[in-house]
Amino acid sequence: MSKAGLTRRGLIAAGGVALATSARAQSSPLALSIIDVAGNLQLTKAGIERFREANRALVSRITYSQAPSPELPGKLKAQQQAGRVDIDLVLTGPGALSDGVTQGLWVQVLPDHAAALPDLSKIFTPGAYMMQQNFGRGQGIAVAYSPSGPIFEYAADRVKTVPKTPQDLLDYTRANPSRFFYARPYNSGPGWTFLQGLPYLLGDSDPKDPIKGWDKSWAYLKALGQNIDYYPTGTAAMVKELGDGTRDIIVSTCGWDINPRVLGIVPAEMKVFALDGTHWLPDTQFMCIPKGVSPAKQTVLLQLMAFMLQPAQQALTYDKGYFYPGPVIDVPLSQATAESQQIVRDSGRPIYDQWIRDLPFETPLTPDRLVMAFRRWDEEIGAKTTK
Repeated sequence: MSKAGLTRRGLIAAGGVALATSARAQSSPLALSIIDVAGNLQLTKAGIERFREANRALVSRITYSQAPSPELPGKLKAQQQAGRVDIDLVLTGPGALSDGVTQGLWVQVLPDHAAALPDLSKIFTPGAYMMQQNFGRGQGIAVAYSPSGPIFEYAADRVKTVPKTPQDLLDYTRANPSRFFYARPYNSGPGWTFLQGLPYLLGDSDPKDPIKGWDKSWAYLKALGQNIDYYPTGTAAMVKELGDGTRDIIVSTCGWDINPRVLGIVPAEMKVFALDGTHWLPDTQFMCIPKGVSPAKQTVLLQLMAFMLQPAQQALTYDKGYFYPGPVIDVPLSQATAESQQIVRDSGRPIYDQWIRDLPFETPLTPDRLVMAFRRWDEEIGAKTTK
């Protein structure tokens, strides 16, 4: 065996010993700080509180906060450079996760602390495990999953001819300026899937290379932008404008279609469509531990992560359809709460099952290339007014 291999094992073992020692040395419950930059607490807060209730000897209280995803990496990096990290766990989508991976902000959970977690390759659904490998990189642990999009939600009483192709959609926006809308991809699941789905819809030369392989997509987005008055910084603002009649068509995902109709933000009669040639770009939300968190807290957080991957907690992620379906493991809807089951029956769409069965799935961009795509969109497309 190589000296390098022994050294690596030794370092991993030493890390495990340090965490175990911290756990034994912990004499009083710890206060934890969790920040959500993905709307994930809708899906996980009940499970996290279950953990606290079951582990009062470990956790005294949990403080929750929320922030826009683009703000987190800079804030976290500043805390790490100052040696005062006051964020213990981050709940994030691919945007901040990718920035954190490229900037080295996260603790390497796997393989360094694999003994604290179940074998993800054995418990995750194929789509969730693909996202775990592609994005998590052992630094983020997937906690919620959705086939996602891109799909489009529209007001059927105002859109009489439903677009079938990207050209149809562009023609619609030209004939109806400011009636189509999508949010900044960095901070929006629908925007994220739309941005990465376009190269497949348009037949770009390399859908995996946003710099050299997306010529058709960048040209299309610029043309589309001529008929869009501004780009909201988050999905919620976009959905609200569809609900109040300001917009007629928005980019959406399964969850962002279901949940706002359940909550009454968008009228129940709204419809959805997918363009010819659509490929699914799945979305996933992750749990990440920032570097600088104490070994004692890391020990507790690893236990929390393992707890959140149990079937009882995963069943809670069906929620009100926000990240439909939600679980990263094979948990049937029948194990969800009665409320969640009723919501999916009443507000889900049978067409989703057909699309999930029939449309191809693609691996999203790797973190470094996703960061490049977001940056280019911000510079070339989103430099237009955002609010």
